[in-house]
Amino acid sequence: MKYTTVSIKSFLRMLVTTYKNWIANEPFQMSAAVSYYALFSFPALLIIIIQTVGIFYEKKEVKGKIINEISDVLGFDAATTIEGMLKNVIDQEQSIWIIMIGIITLLYGATGMFIALQKSLNTIWEVKPKPKNELLKMIKDRIFSLGLILVIGFLLLTSLVLTALITATTDWIGTHFPNIIVYVIQIINFILSIVLFTVLFALIFKVLPDVKMKWKDVWLGAFVTTILFSIGKLALGIYFGTTNPGSTFGAAGSVILILLWVSYSSLILFFGAEFTKVLAHKFGSGIQPASYAEKIS
Repeated sequence: MKYTTVSIKSFLRMLVTTYKNWIANEPFQMSAAVSYYALFSFPALLIIIIQTVGIFYEKKEVKGKIINEISDVLGFDAATTIEGMLKNVIDQEQSIWIIMIGIITLLYGATGMFIALQKSLNTIWEVKPKPKNELLKMIKDRIFSLGLILVIGFLLLTSLVLTALITATTDWIGTHFPNIIVYVIQIINFILSIVLFTVLFALIFKVLPDVKMKWKDVWLGAFVTTILFSIGKLALGIYFGTTNPGSTFGAAGSVILILLWVSYSSLILFFGAEFTKVLAHKFGSGIQPASYAEKIS
């Protein structure tokens, strides 16, 4: 069968199968592990992204974009806490040292989140690395994780440039054309955001786990994951904004919010991975272990 033959009925059946597989793999335990590593990875990740994108774009703009996104989801207090972590990132006199320290931290700590994410995806897709060549495998995983972080930086740069262009265009069009044209441009901006996130999730599904998959088998799953992630982001923003779950933890509230956000986002990602697995087996070429991995018996 082909992906173009997917009916609404079969799509709903696949969602049910996905949910059953998702629950069976204990996603809350896996998301807790990812959020734990993410807490220690967060500062170094942001430093590397800001410094990398800052080569091509104003660092203050990059930092402001990230803080605004965090504030929209986690609230002002959490965004302020993270901004405090990054207060020296845009210090030009220390930028080279920050990059060096950030890279070292990244290789030995920040990529831990991606390694935890990789193990979770391996569990979902029922593969595991072979016992031999563990050192080479570890080096490869760190390089792939670093590559994904740089990809995130590139996608952020692309988003910043496109947003700047669209904002400038919208301001000009707003004074010369009807409002309907402005709305169309805003829709285009939303579509571009969906495309960028779909590319990111497709790369995570294709590159990070120890499997061999064809690109055609990841795109639909990545797109569904993007839609779920966008809905989840909006829902989390409302939830955190109305209930403020971190308030009961006092000074540690911002840290708790970060853990909760990463945990909930990981749950969505794992559901998308389960859905991609179902799609690949039903309509694609399946999921095969890489040369350095094997099926979980």
